[in-house]
Amino acid sequence: MPAFSLPLETPRLTLRRLLPADAPALSAYRSDPEVARYQGWQAPYSLEQAHELIAEMQSVTPGEPGCWLQIAFALKTTGELIGDCAFKRLNGDPRQAELGVTLAQAYQGQGYATEGLTCLINHLFDAFNLHRLCANIDPQNTASADLLRRLGFRHEATHIESLWLNGAYVDEAWYAILHREWLLAHNGS
Repeated sequence: MPAFSLPLETPRLTLRRLLPADAPALSAYRSDPEVARYQGWQAPYSLEQAHELIAEMQSVTPGEPGCWLQIAFALKTTGELIGDCAFKRLNGDPRQAELGVTLAQAYQGQGYATEGLTCLINHLFDAFNLHRLCANIDPQNTASADLLRRLGFRHEATHIESLWLNGAYVDEAWYAILHREWLLAHNGS
């Protein structure tokens, strides 16, 4: 079983730790109301908040159960931060993990999320011998639902007004995929 390590590379992306130099781009796309709409933060997302998140992520051990790790999606050609993804292994069962992704609006709809998450998911299953991955989205976030289905995730449940977020109860749609399903859907890649 290989150890979890960064950076990872795809044809167009480098998946790596967030760097202090990423703070302006992180603040900019997380401040976009359309990007923040279905997320756990509110726009605007200050430069100070971006620096704090980046500093916090420097001390996270990848795969430590119960701890989210934000990972940069950077263009291979320029190093520009275009988004981030995150994962955490579950406290009660570290062979299960949750993941999420955020992309700057200018880079949405171009396959970057599919490309980056495919790479990350392959690595997560291998590095941690995971049994199952899940994702939690707002049911109104049809772009994320489509992304998860493209990756082979199935919709398992929708919980009605189950999460207090940004001053209101919101619904949660849960998606998941088992390791064996991932292998079958991606031909062992």
